[in-house]
Amino acid sequence: MATVELRFSALPEHVRTARLVAAAVARRAGVDEAVLDEVRLAVGEACTRAVGLHQSNGVSAPVRVGLTEDEKQFSIEVGDEAPRAKSGDRPPGAQGGEGDEPEGEDEMGLAVISGLVDDVEVTAGESGGLIRMTWPITPAPLVP
Repeated sequence: MATVELRFSALPEHVRTARLVAAAVARRAGVDEAVLDEVRLAVGEACTRAVGLHQSNGVSAPVRVGLTEDEKQFSIEVGDEAPRAKSGDRPPGAQGGEGDEPEGEDEMGLAVISGLVDDVEVTAGESGGLIRMTWPITPAPLVP
């Protein structure tokens, strides 16, 4: 169950809001201050990617962002509803359709996220994709 859930129209101007909310919730959850910029950048990259996928595929559904605080970790899930063709659906070497995101841009965005987040999981299928990013929580010091 998400601590905070955001849904926003697939418009670039909403990505900034998602970054700010993610940083605020991460700070409250106990993510180390030194890591908050990485959280902000990773969420921005994942949301920008989802917005681009929605726009290029004509998807009108909102982009979903779930922020979850567990006992030892903080997770962010960015979900889109842009359908992906299975690798077996196209002959090898065939170009993507008109609505497909250029493969290089997609890989670059995922590489940036992977460089920012140690624990990242990416899934995609016919009903959309999900990027799950996780950071450790620093326990609050005990005050005598």
